[in-house]
This record gives sequence, structure tokens and C-alpha cells, in this order.
Amino acid sequence: MAKLTDEEFESAVQDALDSIPEEFLDELENVAIVVADEPDEEDFEGDGLFTDEGDLLGLYDGIAMTERGGSYGLGDYPDTITVFKGPHERLGLPKPQTIEEIRKTVVHEIAHYFGMDEDQVDEMGYA
Repeated sequence: MAKLTDEEFESAVQDALDSIPEEFLDELENVAIVVADEPDEEDFEGDGLFTDEGDLLGLYDGIAMTERGGSYGLGDYPDTITVFKGPHERLGLPKPQTIEEIRKTVVHEIAHYFGMDEDQVDEMGYA
């Protein structure tokens, strides 16, 4: 089971972002990507990426690009993508596979930002 330091986990999230093609990164607007140790109770009410055991790996909280109207951005809080450290560690995978799961989580949640639903993300192999 991989235990990552906070720095290693944050670095894996940054590496995941760096692996996304520039044309997609250029379209990210009004979104914060953050790391948290564990999800809060209310996080489980959102549309997140869950393990088979019910652990929440990541969460997109915001208004997808496909649903933004002309008034979007006038006082709207930034969208947030949160990647949770504890649930990734509890997957019980070796370090390289844990880092790959972090990458999948980041891509999964960014796909939601772009308006993709769970079926579409699953078809891409990021469920």
C-alpha cells in the first residue's frame, strides 16, 4: 500500500495536470484544483468518482462549461476540482499504480468540467 507524503501527492496531481494536452488546459477557466486529505460529509452528495468500497477519490463542484450561460462569471465562485489523498492511499496499490489512479481522477474530474457525464467518462476509460 502506497503512503505518499503531502508533497508527493501534490506533485502527482501536478504531474497529472501537466500530462493534459495544452489545448484542454487553455480552456480551463474559473476552476481551482485542490488537494484534501479526506472528503467531508457533504462531498458525498456531489457527483464524484467513487471506489467500489464507497470512498470518494475526486469531486467536481461547479457549473460545467456546457451549462454556463451568458451571465456566468458575474459573481460565481470558482468551480473546484478536489482530489482526496486518503482514499487514493486506501486503494492499497503500489506507488506507481497509485500515481496512475491520481492521474485518472484528475482527468475524470476535468472531463466533468467540460460537461461529460459518467457514461462518457467511463467510455474514455477514466471511471
